[in-house]
Amino acid sequence: MESSTSSIGTGTTRRRATRQKLYEAAVTLIAEQGFSATTVEEIAERAGVAKGTVYYNFASKTDLFEELLRHGVGLLTASLRTAAEETEARGGSKVEALDAMIRAGLVFIDRYPAFTQLYVAELWRTNRAWQSTLMVVRQEAVAVVETVLREGVERGELSTEIDVPLTAAALVGMVLVAALDWQSFQRERSLDDVHSALSLLLRGRVSGSR
Repeated sequence: MESSTSSIGTGTTRRRATRQKLYEAAVTLIAEQGFSATTVEEIAERAGVAKGTVYYNFASKTDLFEELLRHGVGLLTASLRTAAEETEARGGSKVEALDAMIRAGLVFIDRYPAFTQLYVAELWRTNRAWQSTLMVVRQEAVAVVETVLREGVERGELSTEIDVPLTAAALVGMVLVAALDWQSFQRERSLDDVHSALSLLLRGRVSGSR
């Protein structure tokens, strides 16, 4: 029985590793040449697996990309949630939690720049089969920020005039766009430097007020 359980566990681990290879291959190729121009054969070759392995794990190229979006945004959402929870655990304020989430977002984007480029590009498309899935996973990420903002308002740390949904979306958008600009045009800047600049925006220091 133990041997059977071990085999199942090994098989699950192996499949997870294979799917991760396919995710990485797909995101790199699609970022380089677009979704339509990327073939299943190319994804399999880049991942170092047989073409049949792609179809064993995913019903189609579209299914692979849809799962890729779920996987990637899921990782981002988890990193944002962890940043907020760790700040809460050490007694930090909600503004500090938001600041930690900004840094977590930058770290994620620095680690997965190709995925981030794809994700941002797909947000502006309306004719994709995975549009509804994209909207769901996007809302999951934004909802983490909404929760922290709402709790900040309830505790009196943030103004009651804040439009929570719009502010949450704006914060996530700020991190995505600023990070992509950093990755594309300002690579000489460190992650700490970019985080400090966005932290000033978060804390309302752009106008020069203290």
